[in-house]
Amino acid sequence: MAVYLHEEDLPEGVLAPGPIAVDTETMGLITPRDRLCLVQLSDGGGDEHLVRFGPGSRYDAPNLKAVLADPARVKLYHFARFDLAAIEHYMGITAAPVFCTKIASKLVRTYTDRHGLKDLVRELLGKELSKQQQSSDWGGAELSEPQREYAASDVRYLHAMQTILVERLAREGRTEMAQAAFDYLPHRARLDLAGWADKDIFSHE
Repeated sequence: MAVYLHEEDLPEGVLAPGPIAVDTETMGLITPRDRLCLVQLSDGGGDEHLVRFGPGSRYDAPNLKAVLADPARVKLYHFARFDLAAIEHYMGITAAPVFCTKIASKLVRTYTDRHGLKDLVRELLGKELSKQQQSSDWGGAELSEPQREYAASDVRYLHAMQTILVERLAREGRTEMAQAAFDYLPHRARLDLAGWADKDIFSHE
């Protein structure tokens, strides 16, 4: 297992076919203000690839964009809503189709309100994640080893968790409901970018 850091684009041919796990790191939580600094990917084979973008980047990353925009390749996320918005705003592409482990968890783990990645990895896989670097500076000149490991761990377990969650969705009869939610996520991300991040347009209000 290895973690590879790439500057401004993903090398061609480093990912195996099939679903890819995707995550992002930004300078903060307000997408138009807080620039996209890092895109993490894994094909589930044991390696993770980190693509870093510097200040003033034009996000001209043809290999990465081709992978993320490939309609035949499912992208696995945890809280896809945020990552989809960041990728669309900065890279100009829709990184779909989607499987979101957080939404799947909320649909099948109704016995708990703990749906964070750390909680999910612990329960489903018996692994412990460190979140120490979650709020660190992702826009610095160098990424520390703890930052690289944190970023890689965010995509390391998504394939294994997807397998378990797919089984649980089928067991509870919620596969179709989950797929409809996943299909809606790119539109939800666009609503966030357009100014409706804190509004439920389906509510009575």
